[in-house]
Amino acid sequence: MKSYDHQELVITGIGITTAVGQGKEAVTNALLEGCHAFRIMERPGRQEASAFIGAEIDGLIYPPDISKKTLRTASYAAEVALVTLHEAWEDAQLQHVDPTRVGLIIGGSNVQQRDHTMLQDNYRGRTQFIRPTYGLSFMDSDLCGLCTEQFGIRGLAHTVGGASASGQLAILSAIQAVLSGEVDVCIAIGSLMDLSYWEFHGLRALGAMGTTKFADNPTEACRPFDREHDGFIYGECCGALVIERSSFASQRHASLYAGIAGWGMTMDANRNPNPSLEGECTVIRKALNKAGLLPKDIDYINPHGTGSLIGDEIELEAIQTCNLSHAYMNTTKSIFGHGLTGAGAVELIATILQMETGMLHPSRNLINPIVPGMNWVKEQAIAHPVHYALSLSFGFGGINTAICLQR
Repeated sequence: MKSYDHQELVITGIGITTAVGQGKEAVTNALLEGCHAFRIMERPGRQEASAFIGAEIDGLIYPPDISKKTLRTASYAAEVALVTLHEAWEDAQLQHVDPTRVGLIIGGSNVQQRDHTMLQDNYRGRTQFIRPTYGLSFMDSDLCGLCTEQFGIRGLAHTVGGASASGQLAILSAIQAVLSGEVDVCIAIGSLMDLSYWEFHGLRALGAMGTTKFADNPTEACRPFDREHDGFIYGECCGALVIERSSFASQRHASLYAGIAGWGMTMDANRNPNPSLEGECTVIRKALNKAGLLPKDIDYINPHGTGSLIGDEIELEAIQTCNLSHAYMNTTKSIFGHGLTGAGAVELIATILQMETGMLHPSRNLINPIVPGMNWVKEQAIAHPVHYALSLSFGFGGINTAICLQR
């Protein structure tokens, strides 16, 4: 197959669904205003013997061309993937592209856990009545099936799992699919990870998820990089990005959001959730080198920044070690919450939206940064042109990813 210069890779369509808004316009406004939706979660299957804090989507707006028949047997994660992909599809005008030349990569594994828990609880003792579609829907590939059927995608499609780095891993896989010439356009989705009380109990026991410290004031619980951080706070979200070559996009006069200048992925050879300074420094340098950039060229960093007790400190040390302390930073998870498999995609979209507007969104609850000397965007949005941005995403199992965007 013919290979292509990575310097002409561009993002031509985006779709985003979060607890603070659905669609790029609503999400842009919510970001710049510092909105949030944190509360004690109410979605069925989320609470059992504990009151978990999070940010949940308050109703979806369904496009009319997604049929009720399709939605009837779809899990919630699949519903959100369909409506998010619809926005990106229309945005990039993919209806004009040969469907055999379109690919789809869905970032995330085990993304339908709440749906499965509720079904198993409801049918315990009468398993003979389980709906036949459960034989399909418990697999992550069901999201691929639903999305490719709805949009007629006939190129390639599969899922990639990388815990909280899944969204960016999907983007990296989409990049490779386009560079190889296997498809002309590839869509990357960071899927909503729909967790049940089982996963929340496990993540809290692991020390990764926030405790009951802010149970009386959920709005203060999510505070990445603040001295009062207490673990991550979950947030429902999903992001979709359309990736292709600029030369192909120009044929149908598609809009260009940003160029993909460089990227990297490294592994820590470590099953556990603890981060690695060496791994994070390596992936940052790898992305910069691929982009042909020096640290001084980066105007803005969208960090992983979960609010975890160890992860926040290590990430800031990596940024300092890589001579990036000058770059502006804020905390997107303080607004969306931690979307886990969706995080890498929605945060890259948040980076693009800030590049588009020339504004950097505020950081909620960043009162006393653990490293005060960084170039923080705190309680107010600020005007700042971004020519080169760096987005970081890390996952359990020692997965490190980084992407450089060019305006």
